[in-house]
Amino acid sequence: MKIHEILGSCKDPSGYRKENLMTKSTRNFSKLLLGTTIRIVAIALLLVGFGAKATFAQTTAYVANRFDNTVSVIDTATNTVVATVPVGDSPSAIAVTPDGAFAYVTNAGDFFVSVIDTATNTVVTTVPVGAGSSGIAITPDGAFAYVATGANTVAVIDIATNTVIATVPVGVAPLGVAITPDGNFVYVVNQISNTVSVIDIATNTVSATIPGMSEPGLIAITPNGAFAYVTNFDSASVAVIDTATNTVTATIPVGAGPGRIAITPDGAFVYVVSQFINLISIIDTATNTVTATVSLDKPTGIAVTPDGAFVYVTNILANTVSVIDTTTNTVTATIPVGDGPFAIAFATRRQVDLIGSLTAQVQALVAGGSLRENQGAGLIHKLEQVQNKIDNGQTGAACNQLGSFIAQVNAFLNSGSLTASQGQALINAANAIKVSLGC
Repeated sequence: MKIHEILGSCKDPSGYRKENLMTKSTRNFSKLLLGTTIRIVAIALLLVGFGAKATFAQTTAYVANRFDNTVSVIDTATNTVVATVPVGDSPSAIAVTPDGAFAYVTNAGDFFVSVIDTATNTVVTTVPVGAGSSGIAITPDGAFAYVATGANTVAVIDIATNTVIATVPVGVAPLGVAITPDGNFVYVVNQISNTVSVIDIATNTVSATIPGMSEPGLIAITPNGAFAYVTNFDSASVAVIDTATNTVTATIPVGAGPGRIAITPDGAFVYVVSQFINLISIIDTATNTVTATVSLDKPTGIAVTPDGAFVYVTNILANTVSVIDTTTNTVTATIPVGDGPFAIAFATRRQVDLIGSLTAQVQALVAGGSLRENQGAGLIHKLEQVQNKIDNGQTGAACNQLGSFIAQVNAFLNSGSLTASQGQALINAANAIKVSLGC
């Protein structure tokens, strides 16, 4: 049976309709403050400025509950639900802005996207996009959200104004949406057309159409932007698209009914939900082979924590979320949520928090006399440039700037300005940011 026959107007290979279930942070710390006491206070303020919103986003998961029209908010530090937010009819996908400030929820049974303020966990506005909205993705700079709609189009939401500024025609039954890390292209899976449309963000027009899919559903792009992985429902496989040529370069067999898909922040592994056989398939991207599986109870939605340590999977019939440890690929926790958990999302990055912490480390070394003020200022300037590049979607340039930061730390090590432990702590922190960026 075709998945669109099961779902009717709601074409989502990773979900169900309830009626037939039984049948199947400031970044402007550029000046070093004078005086040890003032410096110490400044460090505390810096951490608050960098960490307050970013830390909240980092430790919070948002679960769209399809059958009770809510979003469950999970504190991942305790793996408990800390809030339940009413949204529209049949929430089907969710995306969080890069700064963690807002969660955007598509509602397949309504004509709008719900916008949740993550500071208050309330819906602050809705954005009309038309009926049957499904997949959603937000650009790396947080400026736009791209939403697949039932009209065979992608609606472009200006996040600053929460208005639709463009509508892009794509294939039939668009479903999965993903954006390249450089913010240049949107990849849209067209389920019934058996294609993937590539939208050029600069012009909001389709610049390429990739054929050869077999009732494709969802999509994820590697952190370096080199490959897109697409689940194919009919062939129980995952297609690998080379984004440089927009051609399929590999096809990976997985379990029956592959749906939602997620990639670890280091790009090493792809986690694929195979809902009809209650399985998560884990693909090693180095070999494009399945190297492990995890059994669950009707898994549906999936997302990887920003640090890559855990994978959270929604179980639509059990009304739970399973937590998988990526080191052992074993379930370490099970969290009760709302009715019909369908999709899940985290903030898409955690660099703001990491950069704030690293900046504070540098400032502490200046305050303690290990670094001169001009030396600390130089390092902090490099970190400000890293953040600036990230904000502009220039991941490669941010990686290069982090390399420059590490080189400068090594120079201070060689000159004796920093001890081995002091220097290594800074290098380790910089490398953690690189990992989170997929450098």
